[in-house]
Amino acid sequence: MPKPTTIEDLPTTRAPGQWGDYVQLMKPRVMSLVVFTAFVGLVCSGVPMNPVLAAVDIFCIAVGAGASAAFNMWYDADIDSIMRRTQGRPVPAGKVQGADALGLGVVLTLLSVMLLGMTANWLAAGLLAFTIFFYAVVYTMWLKRWTAQNIVIGGLAGALPPAIGWAAAAGEAPMNAWLLVLIIFMWTPPHFWALSLYTSQDYAKAGVPMMPVVKGAKSTRLQVLLYSIALIPVCIAPYFTGLGGLAYLAVSGLGGAVFLLLAWRLYRSHAGEGADPRNTPELYDVKAGAKDARNLFAFSILYLFAMFATLAGERLLGFSL
Repeated sequence: MPKPTTIEDLPTTRAPGQWGDYVQLMKPRVMSLVVFTAFVGLVCSGVPMNPVLAAVDIFCIAVGAGASAAFNMWYDADIDSIMRRTQGRPVPAGKVQGADALGLGVVLTLLSVMLLGMTANWLAAGLLAFTIFFYAVVYTMWLKRWTAQNIVIGGLAGALPPAIGWAAAAGEAPMNAWLLVLIIFMWTPPHFWALSLYTSQDYAKAGVPMMPVVKGAKSTRLQVLLYSIALIPVCIAPYFTGLGGLAYLAVSGLGGAVFLLLAWRLYRSHAGEGADPRNTPELYDVKAGAKDARNLFAFSILYLFAMFATLAGERLLGFSL
């Protein structure tokens, strides 16, 4: 039986979805990264906060991330049903109605933005509202299906949580807050393009113009290398602005060297060339020729986590600024 290719063709369900299906609509793995980076921004602001209010602010940012994901799940249900990595998501799998996913996104947006505005400040709430709009409308509805630069421009949405966390604590977003945003923004293309090199067939089937589909694997590998070269100085910069200390300099510098090595190996590899005959949605189960792409993708997550965890640790222990 052919897979559905339009919203009308998607499976429907009359039974209400299980609570776990609605949790999956909010992309909990992505949400965890948003929560973590927002927490680091809040901590790095250096502003003492009531722990309860701080927890509420982080909760609002998490709920806002869930709203973005729910909108994305609703709008992308047609292409999700085609790609093997996303076929099991609640809407294309028929576990949740598209209208319910849309409704959840609306409710979570209103809840998160209004609560953050009332418990923190309206600058943070405004940044959160902008982030949800940018991801749900600018990226999901426009950029993703229109340009190979979708993940570059759309990456702004995933980069903003540190600034939101900082603004929630301090009522402002100074240069160092935006430096954290810039790190994630520059990190996103090599991170995501490494993944897309071994999932490009899915995007091609769904008609999504990801970089390997439009420009080819070789060009994508080169751009991953170039973005990696540009990324490392940005990652080291917080040491020179006073945001990070010596521990951060060591982590960002040594980790950056490993990142560049993996990017160089990926560039010299043949990742993304040839079909992968296996039918598996697992991100880390790849054919031999794609292992360099997988290795960079996996290390990029560790690198970002290590840098942000070090920044937070230094601030909490009083080793920076």
